[in-house]
Amino acid sequence: MFAEENGLKGDPRLQAISQAIRVVPHFPKQGIMFQDITTLLLDHKAFKDTVDIFVDRYRDMHISVVAGIEARGFMFGPSIALRIGAKFVPLRKPRKLPGEVISEKYALEYGTDCLELHVGAVQPGERAIVIDDLVATGGTLSAGVKLLERVGAEVVECACVIGVPEVKVMIYYLLAGAGLLESHFMFLLSRVKQTNFVEQYQKVAQQLSCSPSKMRLHF
Repeated sequence: MFAEENGLKGDPRLQAISQAIRVVPHFPKQGIMFQDITTLLLDHKAFKDTVDIFVDRYRDMHISVVAGIEARGFMFGPSIALRIGAKFVPLRKPRKLPGEVISEKYALEYGTDCLELHVGAVQPGERAIVIDDLVATGGTLSAGVKLLERVGAEVVECACVIGVPEVKVMIYYLLAGAGLLESHFMFLLSRVKQTNFVEQYQKVAQQLSCSPSKMRLHF
């Protein structure tokens, strides 16, 4: 769900956060409206408000793991983890973690990539949230959720600063194909991400061989 659907409609913090994020057209390629959250990090109050909103949501959910997606999930995850009394667990790209890891591949627009998790970082039965700045194709979040579930964690929710209205459709296809039927999603902002959105999610969905009939997501 978007924050406005979760009791924050009209909250002035959301407008301030949105205004603090710079939009760079056609970066890194034509058709992409790049959401640059580095300008949000320059605004102390907007950055604090972003963390505060997530903290208010998760402080009473008995979360013990905040898992951050490399790399921008690392910018928000540790602050949230400290405030809610949870540990921060980085989900990293290949060959970045020095210890024993488990890996999960995910589909890109062209080809695949991979996330890794340190063995022993998360214990069976722990309640986790996954943090990133923005949903691009959905594949990265899917991989993060699957990694945590493979080690026995309960993924309560995926949280992103920025979502797009079409993301509900995209997640419907992507996560159904990945077998992730009960994940929840929380976005602070609704943004238009890119002009070729439909083309991109269709390509990724084809790579995952998705079946929308299996879908039971909640928003």
